[in-house]
Amino acid sequence: MAVVFNLLVLCWVFGLASGNNSTEWFRNISTNLFNLPGDIVLGGLFPINTLTSNLSDRIKPSDLACERLNPPGLGTALVMKYTVDEINAKQLLLPGIKLGYEIFDTCSQSAVLVKSTMFLLSDKVTGELALECNYTDYEPRVAAIIGPLTSEMVTVIGNLLGFFLMPQISYGATSTKFSDNELYPSFMRTVPDDHMEALAIVQLLQKFDWNWVALVGSNDEYGRQSLQEVSSLSQNTTICIAFKGLIPVYIDPYKEIKIILDNIVITKVGVVIVSSLSTYTKVFFQEVIKRNMTAVWIASSGWALSPELTSLHNIHTIGTVIGFRVSNQRLPLFTSYAEELFTRMSKETKDGPESTPGPTHPKHPCPQCENFSPTNMSLVEDPYLQHTAFSVYTAIYSVAHALHTMLNCNVLSCMWGEDRKVYPWQLLKALKNTSFDLNGKHIEFDSSGNPDVGYTMVEWVWENRSWDYKDVGYFNRTLTLNESLLTWHTNNSAVPLSTCSSDCRAGQVRRVKGFHSCCYDCINCMAGTFQEKIDDIQCKKCPKGQWSLVQSTNCMDPTFEYLSWSQPESLGLMLAAAAVLIVGHGSVGVLFLKHRGTPLVRASGGALSGLALLCLSASCLSLVLFLGPPGNKVCRLQMPLNSILPTVALATITILSLEKEQEELQCNLGVSENVSCRWQDGQDSHKLRSLMEDRDALKEELAQENECQRELQKEAVQEQDQGKIIQDSSHPNNGYLKRDNFW
Repeated sequence: MAVVFNLLVLCWVFGLASGNNSTEWFRNISTNLFNLPGDIVLGGLFPINTLTSNLSDRIKPSDLACERLNPPGLGTALVMKYTVDEINAKQLLLPGIKLGYEIFDTCSQSAVLVKSTMFLLSDKVTGELALECNYTDYEPRVAAIIGPLTSEMVTVIGNLLGFFLMPQISYGATSTKFSDNELYPSFMRTVPDDHMEALAIVQLLQKFDWNWVALVGSNDEYGRQSLQEVSSLSQNTTICIAFKGLIPVYIDPYKEIKIILDNIVITKVGVVIVSSLSTYTKVFFQEVIKRNMTAVWIASSGWALSPELTSLHNIHTIGTVIGFRVSNQRLPLFTSYAEELFTRMSKETKDGPESTPGPTHPKHPCPQCENFSPTNMSLVEDPYLQHTAFSVYTAIYSVAHALHTMLNCNVLSCMWGEDRKVYPWQLLKALKNTSFDLNGKHIEFDSSGNPDVGYTMVEWVWENRSWDYKDVGYFNRTLTLNESLLTWHTNNSAVPLSTCSSDCRAGQVRRVKGFHSCCYDCINCMAGTFQEKIDDIQCKKCPKGQWSLVQSTNCMDPTFEYLSWSQPESLGLMLAAAAVLIVGHGSVGVLFLKHRGTPLVRASGGALSGLALLCLSASCLSLVLFLGPPGNKVCRLQMPLNSILPTVALATITILSLEKEQEELQCNLGVSENVSCRWQDGQDSHKLRSLMEDRDALKEELAQENECQRELQKEAVQEQDQGKIIQDSSHPNNGYLKRDNFW
């Protein structure tokens, strides 16, 4: 009997499971998009709308208007409805229990988010959030909260939910700070954190040797944290950050965007990493398109597949776009589900009055959604939603599996009653230990609430200006890339370059200039040194006993070239040396010894000349040391002998020259007793006497000649006087004239 019962149960389960794989359960879905009552209710926080009012004009807390529909945010909200409806229809995880949901719009604004969060934390029975000393037995309106999307929004409510230990599973917040269990004890997520994405980006840069890049991010928690992670990981690599820029979020961004783009042009970077949500990235690329700028743009998961970017006019002109998306499964029935839902909503709108919000929902986040019809299917067919839907799907199934464990459920029932309460802290404990398979993928959280999920690398492609994308790689701790699938939008379709300085040649090291290690000059390694690694900044000395040439990458054992004793050149050198010694030095030495006592030898230096001759002979003999292979002892003798022996010879010659000059000086002063000096003095005296005799003879001749001249002058005077006497004989003073002539 028991066997028959078990078979019936298995057949029922198999039939139910096979039926749930089809679309039969679509017939029982509700058309209420944002509120569904249930035994256990989940809260949902999604950016269904965007802000339409000016925050600077806000005076009252309620002065916020969110009236512009955000299709991706609404699409993720529909994924939550789809998942809850699927769990309720299958009844495999929570048999006999109905899940409900309360979905709220965050408007990506903290003021709107806090109001919704306070409502979800209110008491399940009274609907009030009372101040209590102990919240252990406090049962709020919802058992867990799915969302919000961004790290900025999680920062606002994360600590508050942590106080209540309310399970919070985000499907998009990636900041690494949420992994801190002390600050965010109840936070979990179904997407990788920023560290994982930054690691993927850095490995991509290293793959293509892009070491001169710019970082651009939105000035919010997501953008700042992403840039910080990339910068931190780059410090341990050869990657240099040429420029960092933040796109303003709460003020007009155009002025700052222009500054960012100007700096990108000035620094001449070819690769720009943009970590931002699609809303702010859209404004950035509008200016990029205006300037007709091209580069390699690396997209974070926040905008890699965003329709806001792909729909921009002339977006195909910006160059190559490579991005990362979370490696998620697709939901095969979601599109069919949405089509059935929109058909039912369209029929209800035509046949009956508009559906009203649930009794507990404070405000309908999307009034225009009541008019949805199958013509709005583009909302759920968007590639961005198709890839992000699984993160929401996983978050809700994680709660369902935790409830399954917590309530001791089996295939037929759970331990559930009207008085059974689900406290958030109990559910959080079960969530921490949840592990299950979903659509062929294993889901498990680590101690920090992070899943084991990687990234898929995608590249944007355009066909006739029509946007599409293709998967080109995968990352899970290590980047796996299929380079053949990449298409580079360059003139020659080659991999773009993004470096501050070109690579140095082999045997050159880098001398950094400026503040960035990627900007450098290439310096040749000198002889005796070598380049060990490509990115070395200093040449390394060769090991002892080895050598290298200029601009070498390794050292080698030295090659010695020498004259061996058996070579003809060696024989010729020895014969020449012997001839010089025998003919030249030998003959001079014999002559000096034979006539060593003669004045000529003594005048030539005597024994000192012999010493000089001996040193020159020894210097010639030392040439023998240069024959044969060099050795330590031989090399130690070569240099001293070739230096000392010629030095002694030259010093001897110098001494002899100085002595000769000294003797000549003494001779000139007359203080020398040297024979040669006396002989020289005799010769000088004889010459002096001859000169004096010649001088005296010359004086006598001059005296005689002068005497003759005087005699002639005297005779001439006498003759003149006689002529005057004869002429004046008749003069009365004749006698007086005679006397004058006499005197």
